[in-house]
Amino acid sequence: MSERSDQIQHVVVPGRHHLLTRFQADYLRRLLAGEERDEEGRPIVVAADAVIVWAVTSANHSATRRNPFPEHRREAAIEILAHVERIPSIVVPVVDVAPTPRFAEITLKQIAYATAERIVPTPTISLIATSTPQVADMYRTLGYRIAPMERKHPDEPRTPWQLLDELMGGSDGWRTDAHPASIDIVDRYGLDAQAREIAADPVIGDEGGLTQTRDYRTYSRSFEDAAERKWAQARPWIMPGRIADLGCATGAMLELASRDPELAESDLIGVEVAPELFAACEHKKSEGAFANPNTFFYRRNILAGRLFADRSIATTLSFALTHEIYSYGDGMASLAAFASAIAAHTMPGGVWINSDVCGPADPDRIVRLRMQGGDVTTPARELSGSNDEVAAYLDALPVGSRVAQFAQDFRALSGAAWEYEVRDERTIELRLADAMEFLETVSYTRNWLSEMHEQFCALSWADWRDLVASVGLEIDERSGPWRNDWLVQNRFAPAASLRGLDDEPLDWPDTHMLLVARRPLDG
Repeated sequence: MSERSDQIQHVVVPGRHHLLTRFQADYLRRLLAGEERDEEGRPIVVAADAVIVWAVTSANHSATRRNPFPEHRREAAIEILAHVERIPSIVVPVVDVAPTPRFAEITLKQIAYATAERIVPTPTISLIATSTPQVADMYRTLGYRIAPMERKHPDEPRTPWQLLDELMGGSDGWRTDAHPASIDIVDRYGLDAQAREIAADPVIGDEGGLTQTRDYRTYSRSFEDAAERKWAQARPWIMPGRIADLGCATGAMLELASRDPELAESDLIGVEVAPELFAACEHKKSEGAFANPNTFFYRRNILAGRLFADRSIATTLSFALTHEIYSYGDGMASLAAFASAIAAHTMPGGVWINSDVCGPADPDRIVRLRMQGGDVTTPARELSGSNDEVAAYLDALPVGSRVAQFAQDFRALSGAAWEYEVRDERTIELRLADAMEFLETVSYTRNWLSEMHEQFCALSWADWRDLVASVGLEIDERSGPWRNDWLVQNRFAPAASLRGLDDEPLDWPDTHMLLVARRPLDG
């Protein structure tokens, strides 16, 4: 389009657009007819061939509280509205980026790129239609006029977000003000039920992951680096058929499984909840990283309900997952539900391979930790800032000086008790399970505020045996608890010594387990 300084040629409507409203359709029609004014009360003169540009933000997010609907469903509703209301429209998906004051600028550039520069918004010929003050501020700073939509309207119409809140809260009141295009898409694809499951989910956060402080780049590297070791641990127990990796992270173990000729006829199924990790799986699949074409990924929360049909899975893998289920769910209730679901979907003769941390055999024994350095009376402080800033502060403290900080943050974020007594400036007295909880976590300074949610030593091997038996599976006696001597040599011993109440040195307890459980052939 040629630029005409006296007329608006593009009306940009930025937003997530999960639900469209009747008001939006009426407002945009009036705006195109020149019947609306900007936020300063000035008339808006619109060109006859002007177009509405729907900038659908967070286009790469779905199944989260902030973004319950996938972009393609949102776009479908917009296209229906544009057709039935005869509103000339273009839809431009805008992927989410890290928080930045330049987000408005990025959105405008994406519109230009997505339309091969047929539409290049500028303050002279483009108008921004938004009712969100923070969004309006960003575009106003760039020199754009703002059409306030619901904001400042005398009828005070409800916003799309208010309708979405109603939908996710279980009410059908949203239907009164929603546009029929959105109602059609929601009903056809059952999006209301899906959104309500997400809203009720105790595990999924606003952005879909487990915590808002987790650095998934660090986790991705860790998963990739450990994949070969984990696969070697699991491979002797694998049963061919449908193989499900729950909490598959970046899909690294399934990548190794896909190269195994003995599993060429197997279906490989990865399940992951974190959007960053699920996106990594899909990206690797698009690049041909999985030699077995029957490799599939699903973004699901494993606590939201049964994932697979009864007796349909030959092998279930869960690595470094069950302690997260315990920590982010409802403790033993969530873990029992998880084990029960696995037992239900495991075929006769099928196997569940669970590798994770494990608490000591005698968790309640009172022991002493004598620190190699630092002062255990060093007071805690309120941590703030980025993960790097938190890590820099903690790394400057000897491990012994992190005791009070650990106690404060672990209690607050995990919800678990962690009690200790100070014997002297280098020594604390506490339960053995709590001593190991501290030592197994205290070095993870890079993701400190995320790690403080997690309990590593909640279950001993005896607890695991009881849990597995309760869901009707049988433990292979060749599996069991073990001690990670690398942790002993590189983390535990350099930080502290473990002693009894008589002050005599104690052996370090088991730290991990490999649990192999089967459904009996006649079960």
